[in-house]
Amino acid sequence: MTQQGVRWTADQVLALAPDAASRKAGSKLGAAGPWSEAGSSDEGTVWGLCKGSGSKPYQTVVDIADASGPAYKCSCPSRKFPCKHALGLLLLWAGGEAAVPTGRAPDWAEQWIAGRKKRAQDKRTEAAGGSAAGSGDPEAARRRAERRAERVTAGATELEQRLADLLRGGLASAEQAGYGLWEETAARMVDAQAPGLAARVRELGAIPASGPGWPVRLLEECALLHLLDQGWLRRERLPDGLAATVRSRVGLPAAPDGPSARDRWLVLAQYDTADAKLTTRRIWLYGEGSGRTCLLLSYGATGRAPEQALPVGLALEAEVSVYPGAGQLRAALGERFAPPAPAAIRPPGETTARAVARYGEALRDDPWLDAVPVTLDRVVPTPDGDSWQLADADGALPLAPAARSRPGLWRLVALSGGAPVKVFGECGHRGFTPLTAWPEGAGEAVALC
Repeated sequence: MTQQGVRWTADQVLALAPDAASRKAGSKLGAAGPWSEAGSSDEGTVWGLCKGSGSKPYQTVVDIADASGPAYKCSCPSRKFPCKHALGLLLLWAGGEAAVPTGRAPDWAEQWIAGRKKRAQDKRTEAAGGSAAGSGDPEAARRRAERRAERVTAGATELEQRLADLLRGGLASAEQAGYGLWEETAARMVDAQAPGLAARVRELGAIPASGPGWPVRLLEECALLHLLDQGWLRRERLPDGLAATVRSRVGLPAAPDGPSARDRWLVLAQYDTADAKLTTRRIWLYGEGSGRTCLLLSYGATGRAPEQALPVGLALEAEVSVYPGAGQLRAALGERFAPPAPAAIRPPGETTARAVARYGEALRDDPWLDAVPVTLDRVVPTPDGDSWQLADADGALPLAPAARSRPGLWRLVALSGGAPVKVFGECGHRGFTPLTAWPEGAGEAVALC
């Protein structure tokens, strides 16, 4: 198969699962037993019929050649993407030619692929038309931006007063007031069209009575929120890059404004976080030629995974454009020249001491930065009392609290077996969160999240 001549690994397939339950259910369907008429095409389509509880088998088809990641269609009633049948079919396909031979797609699969191509073309046409229409009234766009800026300024001014009241009354009052006060303040920031401020206020509300030392943590977060407020209120005096970072942190929308960079991008990690309204997917990429690391963000409504999916360990040739802001790593995926395919690329690593220094340097450009992407070279996971750390000859990095309870920690320990490994993750003030690891010498990337 073109581009899919080397089939994916089971880990790369399971990295697409929207949750642990889907991963488990899909694994059970990764054998030939429930499948019939399974096949694949040179164009990157995989299809098959999966026996279910009804009289008719489920029709499952996956477009692997989509440059933004696999796309799925299944006649089952599941609302998860991919469903367990799509995961099972891909696991079967990953097993080799014997289980899923190359052939001609059935009509029902061909119709879906043709429909996808038509919808993609319609979207491109609509986007081109919308861009032309939107550029016709820049004065109206400027007025809308000014009105929003005025609302954000009013919200930031009100938030400054509430922070002053909190400090004047003492931090103990935050524990007595309960979460309702913070939720009300967050709602006021939403009304002010400053979702970034609202999110930070909600984070403040979760700190009181959260364990030993919570007043110190609350004071630190209040200081960062105050700094962001002041940055917005004095944004005209800031350097352009820092002003763009402040606008981004407050929550104003921005479009990528940097030049497009074409490269072969390795998918370093992919993971989701969710709140009451939104699921956010983070995908880290590493450019083989540029040596650059960048972050793709995509979103889905609660209960539905974002559509963009790029399994760890695959690489795609594509253009990316960066968003404005000092030290910002977020980028948008532009034109894709080939679908994701297996690759032997590995990012260069660094020491634990250098990783900590990099985070400190990044805070100069973005004081609100939680973590930076780092690849650690030749580290060994070792226990540290009740916790774990990654140690090398230069020192050690403690794991972030959230990372200690994830199954990925034990996958990392098993992969290492006491020997050094290369680990990609996020290094910040809470510690290091491992996301992907490679064994010494040859070996596939192992997703840890």
